[in-house]
Amino acid sequence: MDIQEQYLRELKKFFWENSLNPDLYQLERLAHFASLVKEKNEEVNLISKRDIPKIIENHVFISSYISEYIPNKANKFLDIGTGGGFPGIPLAITRPLMRGVLVDSTGKKVEAVKKFIDKLKLSNVVAENQRVESDEFKEKYANSFDLVVSRATVPLIILFRYSIPLIKEKAYLIAVKGGDLQEEYKTAALKYKSYIKKSTIFELSYKPTNARNEKGKKLILLELTK
Repeated sequence: MDIQEQYLRELKKFFWENSLNPDLYQLERLAHFASLVKEKNEEVNLISKRDIPKIIENHVFISSYISEYIPNKANKFLDIGTGGGFPGIPLAITRPLMRGVLVDSTGKKVEAVKKFIDKLKLSNVVAENQRVESDEFKEKYANSFDLVVSRATVPLIILFRYSIPLIKEKAYLIAVKGGDLQEEYKTAALKYKSYIKKSTIFELSYKPTNARNEKGKKLILLELTK
């Protein structure tokens, strides 16, 4: 069995165990993406080498799983600190009607992500080698996004600061993190309370390996207004 076929089997197991039913084409694309990341990771550090055996669970599946929490109203997303394309590329595959911008400040990572996008024939996302806080990026994308997503890249208070100039009048922010998210949220809310319309913290549990969220992953969904 080649690696892509192995990844496809793993993906089917995770999706079906959690009563999720993407079409086979999406699953095949996700498996293809995982194999591309694994291959490229030998020359560019996209994910931890220790994580390669768990690439499906820890990166591809969990990034796809985020799409279950995205409000239907969201149309254009920004993935801050995308690294190897997480969660942006799995979101682009599982939510093909959404458009997205995947941004990272490390040039080698962005070059890799651009090649992934091209090889996967994804027409709904682009990758940018930029700092989201730069004047150039803010000028280009001011008031553009109704969803910002990020996986554990920066503290929430910094994520707010990055996001506010780039979001539309009404938007959502999704962050996936471990640890004590309550304290981190309180710190951010003290400064940005006027922007927060609603907030919900979800335990990011899933079958069969994290049924009671033993891994301690949480997802925070914030509804924002400017």
